[in-house]
Amino acid sequence: MVLEVAPKLPVLDFSKETLNPGTSCWLKACADVRQALEEYGCFAVEYKKLSPELRDGVFGVLKELFDLPTEVKMQNKCQRPLISYIGHDSRIPLHESMGIEDAATLEAAKKFSNLMWPSGNDRFCEYIHAYGKLVTQLDQMVTRMIFESYGVEKHHDFYVESTCYVLRLLKTRAPKENETNLGLGTHTDTSFTTILHQNQVNGLEVDTKDGQKINVEFSPSSFVVMAGDALMAWSNERIKAPRHQVIMKGKVDRFSMGLFTFNNGILEVHEELVDEEYPLKYKPIDHLGFLHFFQKTRRPIKDYCGI
Repeated sequence: MVLEVAPKLPVLDFSKETLNPGTSCWLKACADVRQALEEYGCFAVEYKKLSPELRDGVFGVLKELFDLPTEVKMQNKCQRPLISYIGHDSRIPLHESMGIEDAATLEAAKKFSNLMWPSGNDRFCEYIHAYGKLVTQLDQMVTRMIFESYGVEKHHDFYVESTCYVLRLLKTRAPKENETNLGLGTHTDTSFTTILHQNQVNGLEVDTKDGQKINVEFSPSSFVVMAGDALMAWSNERIKAPRHQVIMKGKVDRFSMGLFTFNNGILEVHEELVDEEYPLKYKPIDHLGFLHFFQKTRRPIKDYCGI
């Protein structure tokens, strides 16, 4: 009798001091990132630059934030998708979230902090700014590896210069008796890349290509890097954006954060990513245009700019 082994996400270690561009360690990491994304659309990464003090501090202030009155949290409004407050939605009653644009900058952290606490909250501001900076650096490292692994590094700097980052702060409360355990329904992300992090309450499930489900377990210093719809289109579907959901299984609230990257310009499928096996599948992508299209229609990126 052969026992089936439950699938797991690849875990890459980005904590090595030797992980510098051009080194053999870096080149191997580039290949590992590409392989993981092409196989699963996501991977876990150990990143020990996140100190226990910063980790505990940021989740502490996250709880403070979500304990605020609903009318205060609803002040988090923006015309751009994925920033405004979401909560008390009968379709996803366990879910509550809000976003900060450019959280890596002290100005953005202060602006959001002062919106939530008009008398100020220096502790929240400091932790969110430090965390936003760290996770943005991690995203930029991964993005550079993706570009290099496909031999299109000459386009990397232009991409980064026109990238905006949204740090989404999320709470999924534990379900009450006889209440749904669905934290967030099955979806793909509309971003280029997403970097997810959580407190030690699991709930993220990722669908594999063959329809299996991976129950993702995070170590305290690990993140999950996920391909979004825009990366799928940019890569000419060499990478597929994975479908995923959040299912709550315990009696403890789950706090998590997601850094979503969006491009303010036009993304193109570079000629290096087009060949006989992968004929051109997408026209140039106005990423923010796609976000607004998706918000109105809930239709996939293929319907927006597919060939």
